[in-house]
Amino acid sequence: MIPEASAEPARSQNDGLILLVEDDHSIGNLLRGYLGRYGYNVHWVRSGEEALSELERRTVRMVLLDIGLPGMDGFDVCRAIRARSTIPVVMLTAREEEVDRIAGLEIGADDYVPKPFSPRELAARIKAVLRRSEQATEPEDALTLGDMVLRRETREVAVAGEPVELTAKEFDLLAYLMEHPGIVFSRERLLDRVWGLTYLAGTRTVDAHVANLRRKLARPDLIRTVHSVGYKAVRE
Repeated sequence: MIPEASAEPARSQNDGLILLVEDDHSIGNLLRGYLGRYGYNVHWVRSGEEALSELERRTVRMVLLDIGLPGMDGFDVCRAIRARSTIPVVMLTAREEEVDRIAGLEIGADDYVPKPFSPRELAARIKAVLRRSEQATEPEDALTLGDMVLRRETREVAVAGEPVELTAKEFDLLAYLMEHPGIVFSRERLLDRVWGLTYLAGTRTVDAHVANLRRKLARPDLIRTVHSVGYKAVRE
């Protein structure tokens, strides 16, 4: 049984989404409530397959992953996540065997929290893992995608060594997509993150800028349209 949460008020809202993967309804509700009190935005799914599907269409800051899932268990889900992403993964389990903890860490989990745990401890572990992840992923000046190189400091882009002239927003859009290769972003999210606008401003400007990028870069294959969803940068 997971202990009751303390009455400590929530801190200021934390940026980003935590994907909670937990098949037990009561535990899932408790965890979502606990993390909400600490200012985290939580999306809860109940299976490994659903978790992987959500990761294809959402931008997630961390995965909180139960090991004892039906069907595809937490170890398999963690392996699948690590095959495509370095997103932080914290594993939750009622198992106490050291071999399970070691196995979880060896396949790429960032931390391993045995049940029962206190909400305060879980929140502290999440905060620590996120801090380490952000420190380890400080953006480098140069981003590469195939034969394309983007340099943030000088705001220059080259394809196969040849410079490409972009407008300020074309550069910002390309940089954002290249920072998250393989992740699908909706037009609304790109409008928010790159332009600082809401979807009410209209999303056609995103389509127009993507079309301009494809034409100027002469590499339309590097920015792929995902039907009915949005766009993603594609590694060759």
